[in-house]
Amino acid sequence: MSATYPMTSAPRRESVPSAAAPPNLASRFASLDVFRGLTIIGMLLVNNPGDAGAAYGELRHSAWSGWSLADLIFPFFLFAVGITTHLSLRGRAARGDTDATVRRQIFRRGALIFAVGFLLNWFPFYQYGAIAGHPSPSFLDHVLGRLEEVRFLGVLQRIGLAYVAAAVLTWRAPTRRVVATVVPLLIGYWLALTLLPVPGEGAVGARLLDAPGHTLAAWVDRLTLDWSRFGLGNHIWQSSAVYDPEGLISTIPAVATTMIGVLVGRWLGAVRSLGDRVHGLIAAGALLAAAGLLWGTIFPINKNLWSSSYVLFTGGVGCILLATIAWVVDLRKWRSWIGPFVAFGINPITAYIGSELTAVLLNSTIKLRVGGRLQSARELIDERLLASWLDPRLASLIYSLMFVALWYVLLRVLYRRGMLFKI
Repeated sequence: MSATYPMTSAPRRESVPSAAAPPNLASRFASLDVFRGLTIIGMLLVNNPGDAGAAYGELRHSAWSGWSLADLIFPFFLFAVGITTHLSLRGRAARGDTDATVRRQIFRRGALIFAVGFLLNWFPFYQYGAIAGHPSPSFLDHVLGRLEEVRFLGVLQRIGLAYVAAAVLTWRAPTRRVVATVVPLLIGYWLALTLLPVPGEGAVGARLLDAPGHTLAAWVDRLTLDWSRFGLGNHIWQSSAVYDPEGLISTIPAVATTMIGVLVGRWLGAVRSLGDRVHGLIAAGALLAAAGLLWGTIFPINKNLWSSSYVLFTGGVGCILLATIAWVVDLRKWRSWIGPFVAFGINPITAYIGSELTAVLLNSTIKLRVGGRLQSARELIDERLLASWLDPRLASLIYSLMFVALWYVLLRVLYRRGMLFKI
């Protein structure tokens, strides 16, 4: 999408060709870019604290069940992916692309997103320090050692899988069929996690929902991602080692989140007045959020499990937030403030990939020995520059804001030069 925003003129070119949305929708809803930009900024704030232990509570993910502002970020991203998926597919249909061409593009894009996510997890492709069983490890030992512990799944991998599934399931499908697919996905996931017995646990899933490493989802993660029994390493999220928050089974309801975004994209493109669409989106969001809270009394809202109640609740809140932004930006035309959000919103993949690489460099690659102790660049900035005279929570937040500001400068340069990188 492109439109003229206050920050600067519209981009002059795209570095990678991509399907354009129909002009009557793409040029009208600047709110979509603002929503994406707000989501990316939130993601950078949550993922890059100066001190994770000192971060404000709302900028930390819930330990298990429950939710914070941080827990809204990822589903909002998938929600936005669903909307842009509809715009892209609608654009391809308008151009007369064949079904075979569209499907090839869907799978190609999904595979690229997944591959980039895997490479990000593998970066910097080299394991520093000692390697068990290798008293004098070679360069190849360090490379293979890193590969043995690399996490297979993650944020971009889930986005790639959810995008492919949602795009294939919704391409040429009438809205009723899309709804009729989302509902069984959510109900089936709920029944599977609560009624099926978990192997090795001697209990059905409903009794184990409060035990992170003992759910059916955790068992599947260990079965498919922990290869240590073959001597090939554990490829689950290292912070838990027994379950993956972007695991295989929990990707199923994440597909439903993306499909809700597709439905929202269709509603925004409906032949109705903008006011009616905004009001309808608010009403739908309120119903979804209320349904999610109600369902959460028996199937808790849980990001790690991506529970069905979590899908409805976050989808509802996403609808309300997008509708609010649309009312301000597209209906009332109050746009003087949206420049920074647009800079992030039109280059979301660049912002995410670049920020993840930057975080690795600051957190673990760039290290200096100060006062006899080896410290990362992040620790030096947070502890010595900020926390030495500020409250630790405020220092952590300021570090996050500095990180966001750095990437805003970089993205603004790209925007002014008309460079939009898309997969």
